[in-house]
Amino acid sequence: MTGGILIFLFVRHHLSTDRHHSKFNRIYRIVYDQHLPDGSIEYNPEAPWPMASALRSELPGEEQAAFLSMNQELTLSIDLPGQGVKRFLMHSGSAFAEPEWFGVFDFQWLAGNPETALSEPNTVVLTESSARRYFGALDPIGRRIRLNDTVDATVTGVLAEPVGATDLDLDVYISVATLPSLKPGYAAGDWSVLNSTDRVFVVLKDIRSFSNLETTLAGIAARSYGSDAGLSFHAQPLADVHFDVKRRGGVIRASMLWSLAALGVLLVLTACINFVNMATAQALRRGKEVGVRKILGSSRGQLTAQFLVETSLVAVSSLLAALLLTALLLPVFSSWAKTPLQFYFDTPTVLFLVLLIVIVIFLAGGYPSITLSGLLPVTALRGKLIGHTVGGLQLRQLLVGAQFVIGQVLMIGAIVVAAQMRYIQHADIGFQKENIVLVNLPPGRPALQQAFKNELRNYPSVKDVSISFLPLSTPGMYGGTFKFGNRDQDEKFVIRERFADADYLDTYGLKLIAGRNITPSDTIKEYVVNEALLRKLNIQDPQQIIGQSLQYYRSAIPLPIVGVVRDFHLQSVHEAVQPCFIASSADLYRQASIRLSGQRIQQSLRQIEGVWQKFYPTQVFEATFLDENLARYYETEILISRLVDTATLVAILIGCLGLYGLMTFVVIQRTKEIGIRRVLGASAVSVVKLLADDFLRLVLMAFLVAAPIGWYLMNRWLEDFAYRIELEWWCFGAAGLSMTGVALVTVVSHSLKAALANPVKSLRSE
Repeated sequence: MTGGILIFLFVRHHLSTDRHHSKFNRIYRIVYDQHLPDGSIEYNPEAPWPMASALRSELPGEEQAAFLSMNQELTLSIDLPGQGVKRFLMHSGSAFAEPEWFGVFDFQWLAGNPETALSEPNTVVLTESSARRYFGALDPIGRRIRLNDTVDATVTGVLAEPVGATDLDLDVYISVATLPSLKPGYAAGDWSVLNSTDRVFVVLKDIRSFSNLETTLAGIAARSYGSDAGLSFHAQPLADVHFDVKRRGGVIRASMLWSLAALGVLLVLTACINFVNMATAQALRRGKEVGVRKILGSSRGQLTAQFLVETSLVAVSSLLAALLLTALLLPVFSSWAKTPLQFYFDTPTVLFLVLLIVIVIFLAGGYPSITLSGLLPVTALRGKLIGHTVGGLQLRQLLVGAQFVIGQVLMIGAIVVAAQMRYIQHADIGFQKENIVLVNLPPGRPALQQAFKNELRNYPSVKDVSISFLPLSTPGMYGGTFKFGNRDQDEKFVIRERFADADYLDTYGLKLIAGRNITPSDTIKEYVVNEALLRKLNIQDPQQIIGQSLQYYRSAIPLPIVGVVRDFHLQSVHEAVQPCFIASSADLYRQASIRLSGQRIQQSLRQIEGVWQKFYPTQVFEATFLDENLARYYETEILISRLVDTATLVAILIGCLGLYGLMTFVVIQRTKEIGIRRVLGASAVSVVKLLADDFLRLVLMAFLVAAPIGWYLMNRWLEDFAYRIELEWWCFGAAGLSMTGVALVTVVSHSLKAALANPVKSLRSE
């Protein structure tokens, strides 16, 4: 029950994301698909700034549309009287928003006017927690916040904290009119900017006007980008946003969530099966009670009600204990799942608990109560309990078999998930990820960035430093069209970009297989490409591409390819390696990659921070490790692995208890037989073999059922990985042998006790 409740809370958290907004069913996110000439499609969550105003003008009957540029990296400086300047670095939680944003989603305003708070440039709205963090007990309204040491903004509103789970977890809203001042590449009417952080949401007055919205989006795309651009915009229901993992920002697959829900159901089901077997195993002990009560006039209905009440007392007591255990485990489980789970008795939770207890009572208590109450008085007084059979097997045997099917499917899953995770963690990703520190740099001023880099090289613990736009592997994918060689047309696929200086290859340990590295330059002068590009161009020998020209859309002229590196993963192993180039462009650099020796890491970080303070005294220093960033790609898989492992352990334990109960029942039924066999000279080993044979056959039959189910389910799970293990026989053999071993220990331990018992005692009452 505890496992079922914890999984319910996890599933409920994800299903309830952003559902606290009153217009939830009428809110849509505008997304676009990029149809490439080679037939592939790239799915993107963003929409351009002008899209919101275009929708407001072309859909005048609709309620509202709003633009949001979220999770922009910002440095906030606050000068408080007597406290000096405090600086805060934000990677997420901040956004540039239109005033209409507060008409799409629900917010509780503690101060300020939602219609005017962000209507002017250089204005800011804070949540209650961020206002307290920045200003303490002072009233934040009217106070100044300096953004990126460039713009002074005035606080014009304060919002209460969100009342439910949300994917739009923002603390600082800045007026969108401030955006061009901080990001010069933005302009209100520029359709060409499709930044990965930009979102447009629209709320319809009536969901029946959805088709009208789709038609309007098609017209806007054709007019703004042309029919040959391959762009198609769509309206995505807010209910789908949280589960859309094919677009950036999606959190979890809906199929994965329902699989976890099924896992919770299986845990409760195995426990119910176990209860049935334990209850029927003890039925003989209550046979005489049933017989006497029937002779004294008790009806079958009365007996059924009595046994159901007894089951209800056990179930309710278990539920109370499970609620206490849930309260104790919830903080650990929340940290484990990296999900802020909460438990409170609202309507959905109460309904779930009521449904859980009713199902448990009838599943666990139904069969034993009907079986016991249906005994004939003579049969009951003789202690003879005849079980129901299905296909020649006792129903109790089938139930235990079902438990072991569930347990073996879970064990197969646990083995395969563990093997895939081990493969991921030890896979050759094509570059060095250990001991690389990433430090974000203020954009622009390439000379200052170069000076920062040169200063770092003076420390022995710093092996290499590179300045770049992005690290080698990152969730964001930047790229575009290009021409190769003397071809007049763009290639039918896009190429990914990694703009970096000439030390990029050495810092990340990339291996050249042909040609040479790029030479130092501030602008695009030449390219190093990866093996994936050669495969796309059907070039077998890497030497053949050296000297060929490549014209990227950012360059006005074709430039030579001077080197080829081994493939490296641009994203997680969920995705196939894509064609990519490395070239210089100093005006885009915004990050330093620093490879350390691996000795005295903390001292090295302090040295890096000291250099930072020398060159960027007004900026907040923050360093992250590349391998920790890469590990976040697989947080969902790690969570699934943990849950499956835990569920497998619990299911096996419950299955063994069920098998123990069935053994108890069989031993009671065959006590006299065992005594006679022992008197006639049978050895303890032969008696153990006699009792164990049927159960081991049961485990084998369960394996034959579980193996194809496990193969199908794990194949489906592995389909999400571009690079995956192959399902081999040992995964299934290990699961089967493990379950057989556990069952053998359970059966032998109980049957040995019966075989070694004094036969005189078992025959004395005959």
